[in-house]
Amino acid sequence: ASFPLLCFRSPLVTPLIFGLLLQAPFTQPSTITQPNFVLFLADDLGIGDVGCYGNDTIRTPNIDRLAEEGVKLTQHIAAAPLCTPSRAAFLTGRYPLRSGMDAINNYRVIFWNAGSGGLPPNETTFAKILQHQGYSTGLIGKWHQGVNCESRNDHCHHPLKHGFDYFYGMPFTLISDCQPTETPEMDRAFRRKLWLSTQMIGLITLTAVLGRLTGLISVHWKTLTCLAGFSLLFFISWFSSYGFVRYWNCIMMRNHGITEQPMVTDRTTSLILRESISFIERNKHKPFLLFLSFLHSHTPLLTTEKFLGRSRHGLYGDNVEEMDWMVGQVLDAIDKEGLKDSTLVYFASDHGGWLERHEGERQLGGWNGIYKGGKAMGGWEGGIRVPGIFRWPGVLPAGTVIDEPTSLMDIYPTVVHLAGGAVPQDRVIDGRDLLPLLRGAVAHSEHEFLFHYCGIHLHAVRWHQKDTGAVWKAHYVTPIFSPPGAGACYDRGFCPCFGEGVTHHDPPLLFELSKDPSEAKPLSADTEPLFDTVIGKIGRAIEEHRRTLAPVPEQLSVSNVVWKPWLQPCCGTFPFCWCDKEGDN
Repeated sequence: ASFPLLCFRSPLVTPLIFGLLLQAPFTQPSTITQPNFVLFLADDLGIGDVGCYGNDTIRTPNIDRLAEEGVKLTQHIAAAPLCTPSRAAFLTGRYPLRSGMDAINNYRVIFWNAGSGGLPPNETTFAKILQHQGYSTGLIGKWHQGVNCESRNDHCHHPLKHGFDYFYGMPFTLISDCQPTETPEMDRAFRRKLWLSTQMIGLITLTAVLGRLTGLISVHWKTLTCLAGFSLLFFISWFSSYGFVRYWNCIMMRNHGITEQPMVTDRTTSLILRESISFIERNKHKPFLLFLSFLHSHTPLLTTEKFLGRSRHGLYGDNVEEMDWMVGQVLDAIDKEGLKDSTLVYFASDHGGWLERHEGERQLGGWNGIYKGGKAMGGWEGGIRVPGIFRWPGVLPAGTVIDEPTSLMDIYPTVVHLAGGAVPQDRVIDGRDLLPLLRGAVAHSEHEFLFHYCGIHLHAVRWHQKDTGAVWKAHYVTPIFSPPGAGACYDRGFCPCFGEGVTHHDPPLLFELSKDPSEAKPLSADTEPLFDTVIGKIGRAIEEHRRTLAPVPEQLSVSNVVWKPWLQPCCGTFPFCWCDKEGDN
């Protein structure tokens, strides 16, 4: 049947075929049904740590290649400056306080696998929508959105309850406690207080016993027994959790099953890479979503021997270069399977680099380039401005740079719409579909205002004045750097969101980011004629935004973040939790 068509010389058919051939290279997204998605999300990576964002000493050729072949966003903003809330916003397209995933206290992230808080079951992630659209959905790497609610195996917060068909990785987050040779990181100051209290109680008990034996103190043996019992119970009450952090938090899971408890850190990187490539190979014949949530570049900076000592930035630089190599390996797997043109690739970080993280002279945190502040700081750019790169050959113009305000929350509607789904209509979605902006169909981002929270506390607001192109930012609360002028909270290890460690500004500090991206020169009514107009406009936007907020259960309340032994994931019979199924294989 095809031969007669080739020989058919109708004057109508020839121009039609010629026109179709001309149009072929310019693929329209509407004709590509359900592209694959590969989403890379780094952990604690600073915007200044990547070559295509200005770093000329840490080598990131694979991430840089993504930018050369795609679109680079220079004003890509995380919805929170810490892991748990930022990732909740990424997954749901909503500010984290809408789901109860931002803190009302100093416990600002999920602290234990055995806590009861986490991403609520009634939240709809983009993975869940894609699952309903027929996608194979996989999460490899870090989760940090909780595990259980009421029992050890209810898995109410688990990735498989939130739209992922397959999960391999850490339900928690990488911490230095996972590496036996490293100084413990988790709740370090609080642990010191507990040790000191235990020693003091023990010393009081011992002194009382010696006093009774020598006759210097008249006290009943029954009282001493009760005191000794209290000392022992106090010690057990906290050491049963903090004394075994590596066993309770540093675990690896495949779907609902634990594969390593504690994790064997020497092989974690190779296993995560193997699982990522395997997921692509298994699902190459149908649409898939791969969310590769890196453990890099969070402390303790797990780095294989091949990359140790390779960079000019010590262990941190080695770790970033290894992550870039992993990106390259996954991209090679996509190419090998012939999926490059049908796969949208995205790379970002969950928030800014951790400036205060160091051990002695070793700097273990990232660099945020020209931007002030870092991880845990909800308002300053260094805590929330992150790399953002998209690649989709034939659809997104290569080598494009966009300096418009965008958000990690925008991934949600962008991915959902491309997959043929619809965003939920029964809740506020704060993200915006980025495809028109990425393709150059529109000149400006849909975001007029972005609200920058630290926990549940609003620290700053940015206004994108579209008619002039100006980007204004008003700071209502800023952390007090310690020591003064240091640019971070080195004395605390983290900058707080409220209390004595912050300054409230009335009138707020105002910056024009389009002219002063480093936030070095605050404007005032005396120096900026539009000061009152801008502050008034932002103030009205805050009022309107607050009317959209509804009370929800606080997932990071103290009662939800404390360790509950009956919720502890356990490979064995609790408390004897140990296994190495990867080693057995």
